[in-house]
Amino acid sequence: MSLAVVHARAMLGISAPAVTVEVHLSGGLPSLSIVGLPEAAVRESKDRVRSALINSGFDYPQRRITINLAPADLPKEGGRYDLAIALGILAASKQLPPESLAGWEVLGELTLAGEIRPVRGVLPAAIVCRDLGRALLVPRLNGAEAALVQGCDVRVADHLLQVCSALRGDSTLELALAVPPPAVSGLPDLMEVKGQYQARRALEVAAAGSHNLLFSGPPGSGKSMLAARLPGLLPVLGERERLEVAAVYSVAGCAIDTVGHGNRPFRNPHHTASAVALVGGGSQPRPGEISLAHQGVLFLDELPEFPRAVLDVLREPLETGEILISRAASQMLFPARFQLLAAMNPCPCGYFGDPSGRCRCTPDQIQRYQGRISGPLLDRFDMQLNVKALDPAQLLDPARGQGEASGVVAQRVAAAMSLQQARQGRPNRDLGAAELDQVCGLAAAQRDLLVNAATKLGLSARACHRILRVARTLSDLAAEERVGEAQLLEALSFRQGLLRQGGSGSR
Repeated sequence: MSLAVVHARAMLGISAPAVTVEVHLSGGLPSLSIVGLPEAAVRESKDRVRSALINSGFDYPQRRITINLAPADLPKEGGRYDLAIALGILAASKQLPPESLAGWEVLGELTLAGEIRPVRGVLPAAIVCRDLGRALLVPRLNGAEAALVQGCDVRVADHLLQVCSALRGDSTLELALAVPPPAVSGLPDLMEVKGQYQARRALEVAAAGSHNLLFSGPPGSGKSMLAARLPGLLPVLGERERLEVAAVYSVAGCAIDTVGHGNRPFRNPHHTASAVALVGGGSQPRPGEISLAHQGVLFLDELPEFPRAVLDVLREPLETGEILISRAASQMLFPARFQLLAAMNPCPCGYFGDPSGRCRCTPDQIQRYQGRISGPLLDRFDMQLNVKALDPAQLLDPARGQGEASGVVAQRVAAAMSLQQARQGRPNRDLGAAELDQVCGLAAAQRDLLVNAATKLGLSARACHRILRVARTLSDLAAEERVGEAQLLEALSFRQGLLRQGGSGSR
């Protein structure tokens, strides 16, 4: 029977659904047709496969060749099926023993000379193959990536001839080995920041509870410098988290070297980024910046310079931790559980509220500038802090002591996060309303304090819950079992809001 079956994997979001490549040879005029919802790059594989087989010294069957990529309703894209199609043709034409393909899953794009080129999305396929107990054959350049999945039998090859020789039993394919990540310099240290005690404290609290944080202040006050030091306060990625992050980077076609170190992602997109660049999308949807920041930090510098429509698309992922991209043919779900860190100036010139009085912006200009950030998005920042610029004499004084190093602060952060995991199994940022009542347990005097503050400052219900979450984190940092008045007052101090014309306001 001139029929062969080869197993492969598609790429749908960060999942890898199974694809069965069925190759049938029949009588009739020589031709090759591919069915099963292939897009242009898949349809073009017939020319790549034909040249690769001929240039590798194989006989190309002069018969009618039908290739079915099942299931038929799953869109197929890219050149990842080239190698599977070539092996299917060789097995159907008896140039390879068909039984040799059993137990293998195959990914790879072919050149006209028969060399095997790397493809995107190998890591999700390796995870599935490990769970199913199947061997995976990938291009050599994808081997280190696939080898991140421990317990998966991953084999690599450079050329079609190597694969065929191994399937005939004449040789063996090399086992993919994880390559040690290259040495990288240490993360920026918090010790390098002079002064700014409250901003440093806010950064520690944000790290301990995974809270979203907004810095507002004049140029040169150290907002971006502080933000760059947040990753150094966070614990390294666990094994499960590391695979999640690596899978997103694999699908996006990005380098995953830093994942090997366990460092959490830190994404800093430019303010000209589009909504698609931020949340993901395209004709063949790819992850955006919020998914590339999964299990890490998304830093938006010059927040009001982002288009308002772009910023508003962040509101749903901030609540759900994922982004669903819908297209006519399919829906793709990408993870997006990130910590949002943002910095902005209080006005177009940046000096509104500065004691020097050099701001010349009109009230209308300030209102329009701050109005670029919608109230619902601003309300999703757990902490909003006005950062004041240091006096030059203080900044340049060599006798002025530096603060704690990132390693010291990171130890307190790790201890607080351990308490949260033991108590509720997730960060305080993700606590629901019912859970807040249980883990905070405010006394009557503390409830009155929060009610009075919410009334005077015009805080929304969401803002009150966020203040309680921050207060719970402050209690965890102090290893306190209950939220006290001191923690509640400090949490309120981190809800300063933006400076407004005629005074300071809060949301």
